[in-house]
Amino acid sequence: MAYTTIDDPTAYFQTKIYTGNGANNRALTFDGNSDLQPDWLWIKNRSETQSHALFDSVRGATKRLGTISASAESTENTNLDSFDSDGFTVDSELIVNGNADNMVAWAWKAGTSFSNDASSTSIGTIDSTGSVNTDAGFSIITYTASGSNATIAHGLGVAPAWIIVKGRTTDNNWRVGHNGLSSWTYRINLEATAAESSQANVWNSTAPTSSVFSIGTSSSVNDSGVVHMAYCFAEKKGYSKFGSYVGNGNADGAFIYTGFSPAMVIYKNTEDTQDWVIKDNKRPGYNQVNDVLYPNGNYVEGHGADIDFLSNGFKCRTTADNTNASGEKFIYMAFAENPFVTSTGVPATAR
Repeated sequence: MAYTTIDDPTAYFQTKIYTGNGANNRALTFDGNSDLQPDWLWIKNRSETQSHALFDSVRGATKRLGTISASAESTENTNLDSFDSDGFTVDSELIVNGNADNMVAWAWKAGTSFSNDASSTSIGTIDSTGSVNTDAGFSIITYTASGSNATIAHGLGVAPAWIIVKGRTTDNNWRVGHNGLSSWTYRINLEATAAESSQANVWNSTAPTSSVFSIGTSSSVNDSGVVHMAYCFAEKKGYSKFGSYVGNGNADGAFIYTGFSPAMVIYKNTEDTQDWVIKDNKRPGYNQVNDVLYPNGNYVEGHGADIDFLSNGFKCRTTADNTNASGEKFIYMAFAENPFVTSTGVPATAR
């Protein structure tokens, strides 16, 4: 079997850095090896104290969610105009296109319409619709909650390792399930610094299967009558990796094998009150990777939480508690710039 089926990760994930110009109808084009029409777009103004802004093609370009709070989605007509064939178009607002501000956008490709009638297919107990990419292991799923324990089809064909759920019209927490948490009895919040917490009524203490994920009665994932969004990720060899590591509290820190040179890593200390951390291969574009943004905060871009991106993973280069606290566990989510070995056996090189 080939090491990877994805020789060009830019077909499914890309990072775009740009300088805002404060103008309407600003078209931005990705610069990867492949064209990518995004289905999930995550934008942050790096120069201003603005929220992270999340858009997806299932909800539509004018619907925005922010990761720094539990607030419901808003309708914005001066943020994102469209998801384009190889990029996206923004308007003038500071959160997406601040004049002379440094901006970053992370984009994922789903793209195939998905619909599951639970009563007809006998898959899940609640109907679900959305967009799915089984090659990249990514689906955007929407469902109307029942308030009772339920299962929901995710369309991936393999069990997701990372699930993020948010109610669209309610001020409920962003709930994260992850295979690196203590179990699926636990959850962690994307908008908060808190450690993981046991809460059986979020994922109903049940790990996802190849066809469905489970939700309990918590209003954060199952507020009766409310439409919820779920972003589901399954691991794909040579392209994505979701796991955990234990810090060693040393500047010669933990090495995390991913099987590829990372384009993006998101991680969180699960045992302590610490920020989530986002790193990517464009900021600053070389090792050490020390430009940092925090999904749970509206902070401007800072420096710290140093790591190196290597040909087959990443390595912590700091004693910081949010990256490498001694003896403490971290979950991570990583996406590839290049696989360690291509499908034809060609090895990648280090940075």
